[in-house]
Amino acid sequence: MKTAYNKFLLWRSSHIKERHFLVFVAFLVGIFTALAGFALKKAILFIQTTLTYSFSQTDANYLYLLYPVVGILIAGLYVKFVVKDDISHGVTRILFAISQRKSRIKPHNMYSSLAASSVTIGFGGSVGAEAPIVLTGSAIGSNLGRFFKMEQRSLMILVGCGAAGAIAGIFKAPIAGILFVIEVLLLDLTLSSILPLLVTAVTATTVSYFLSGSSAMFAFSQVDPFVLDRIPYVILLGIFCGLLSLYFIRAMSWFEGIFRKLPYYKRFLLGGTVLSVLIFFFPPLYGEGYNSINALLAGGESFKTLLNESFFYNMETRWGVVLFLSLVIVFKVFATSATNGGGGTGGVFAPTLFLGCVAGFVFSYVLNQLGYTTHLPQENFALMGMAGVMAGVMHAPLTGTFLIAELTGGYELFLPLMMVSVCSYGTILLFEKHSIYAIRLAKKGELITHHKDKAVLTFLKIDDLLEKDIPTVTPNMSLGDMVKIISKSSRNIFPVVNKDDILLGLVMVNDIRNIIFRPELYDRFTVEKFMIGAPAKINIHSSMESVMHTFEDTKAWNLPVVDDKGVYLGILSQSSVFNSYREVLVKNYSEED
Repeated sequence: MKTAYNKFLLWRSSHIKERHFLVFVAFLVGIFTALAGFALKKAILFIQTTLTYSFSQTDANYLYLLYPVVGILIAGLYVKFVVKDDISHGVTRILFAISQRKSRIKPHNMYSSLAASSVTIGFGGSVGAEAPIVLTGSAIGSNLGRFFKMEQRSLMILVGCGAAGAIAGIFKAPIAGILFVIEVLLLDLTLSSILPLLVTAVTATTVSYFLSGSSAMFAFSQVDPFVLDRIPYVILLGIFCGLLSLYFIRAMSWFEGIFRKLPYYKRFLLGGTVLSVLIFFFPPLYGEGYNSINALLAGGESFKTLLNESFFYNMETRWGVVLFLSLVIVFKVFATSATNGGGGTGGVFAPTLFLGCVAGFVFSYVLNQLGYTTHLPQENFALMGMAGVMAGVMHAPLTGTFLIAELTGGYELFLPLMMVSVCSYGTILLFEKHSIYAIRLAKKGELITHHKDKAVLTFLKIDDLLEKDIPTVTPNMSLGDMVKIISKSSRNIFPVVNKDDILLGLVMVNDIRNIIFRPELYDRFTVEKFMIGAPAKINIHSSMESVMHTFEDTKAWNLPVVDDKGVYLGILSQSSVFNSYREVLVKNYSEED
C-alpha cells in the first residue's frame, strides 16, 4: 500500500503541474467540507429534537436549567480528556494560521470540533456551528494537501479553501464563502488562489443542494418593496447595528477575560449557571437561534411565538414583546460567552445573525408602534439587521451583505442590505479597528494584515534579535574600569544594572569621549556620574510593531530590553531589525510579487 502511494506521488509530481493538481484537491475539499457541514447540522437537529420535542409551549420548562449544563460538561470533558487540545475560537485559530503562514492544522481538528460543537449546541449552548465547521474545513484542506505532499504555498491556499467551502456548504452561499476568506481571514487574493477558492465554494454549495435541497436556509418572501423614503431609517438602523456590534465585542471580551482567570471547574460552574438561568427565562437563547430568526422573518404575529416555553408566555402586549426581545439582545452576548467559557465549543457566527435579526425587528417594531413614520416592514428590517450586525462584529460588510442575500434569497433588498452593512462597519470603526476574531490576536501582536510592512513585522520576535553579549556595568564602577571594558568591546553603548540586574541607565561612549583619554580622571569619576537614562525601555513581550513605533518616537538606534520586573535582558538595535525584516520579506513575499 505504501509503495503504491509513493508511486502515485512520484507519478503526480512528474505528470501533473502543482497548480493543476491544486484545483483537483480544492474540488475534493469542497465535497468533504459539505459532507462535514451536513453531518454537523443533522447531529445538532437530532439532539435538539430528541431533548425538546415534549416541551410545553405555554409554561416554563425546567429542563432548560439542566440541558445546557450537561452539554457543556460533556463537551468540556471530551476536549479536556480525549482531544487534549484547545479547539475553541475556531475562526481565530484559522486567522492565526493564515496570518503566520502556518499551513499545518492538526488532523484531529477534522472531527473534534464537530463532535464537541454538536453536543454543545444540541443541548442548548448559545453559540453557532459555523466556527467549528470552518476549523474543520480548514483542517480538511490542510491535511488533504499534506497527504498529497503539496507545496507550502498550495497548503496555505487549501486552508483558505476549506474555510470557504465550510461557509459555502453550511449556508449554501458560495459568494459569501469566498468573501469570508478574503475579508475575515485576510487571505490575499491572487490569480493562483481565486480559482481553487471558486472550485471549493461552488462544489460545497452544489453538494449541499443535493443533500438538503435548493431552498434558502431562511424562509423569506419580499412582500413590501424597498422605497427611497426609508433610506434615513436604513441609515439609522446601520448606526444602531454598529453600536450593538461594539457592545457585543466589548462585552464578550470582558466576559472572556473573567473566564480566563478561573480554573476549569470554576469556569464550568460559572458558565453553566449563567447559561442555564438565561435560557430558562429566555428560551430563544437556546442553541443557534435559527428557529427564532425564521419566526421573525415569517411576518404577521409569528414573532409572538418567541415568548413560548417561558414565564413570559402571557405577556403578549406590544411593549411586553419589546421588553422581552430587548432583554434577549442584552443577554445574548453573556449566554454566548458563558457557553464557550464554561467548556462548550461554538462560534459567534450564528449569534451575530440572531442578534441582528432581533435588533432589526425591534428597531422597526418600536418606530411603527410610536407612529412617527409610515409603516416600516419589520421582516425587511430584521433581514437588514442581520447584515448590519454581522458586518460590524466581523468587520466584513461584503460578507454580511452577500451572505444575508444568499441565505434568504432577499436579493431585492440588496441596496438597503449594503447600506446597513456599510453604515454599521463605518460606525464600529470609530471605536474598534479589529473584528471579534482579530482582536484576540491583535492584543498579542500576532495579527497579520494585508499591509506587508506590518505583516512582516509579526514574523520577527524580540528574543531572536537581542544582543545579549554586550557587557554590563554597575553604578559604582570607576571610569578607569569603564575604559578597560570599552577597549575590549566593539559597541558604543553599555547598560548599567544593579546587583539584581535591574536596568538603571545607559553609558554612551560618545557622551564620555572627552574624558576617557584623561587618566587623571579615572579614579575621580564613577559610572553613576556620567550614565544617562534610557530613551525608552522595550518590554520583551511587546509586539514588533510597537517596538518600531518606540524607535521612531525616541529617534534612538539602540534600546534596552527588559522583562516585566525591569530586569535587563539585552540590547535591540534597528539595524538587526531591518536586516531580519529584509530576509523575511524576501523569503515570504518574493514569490507572490
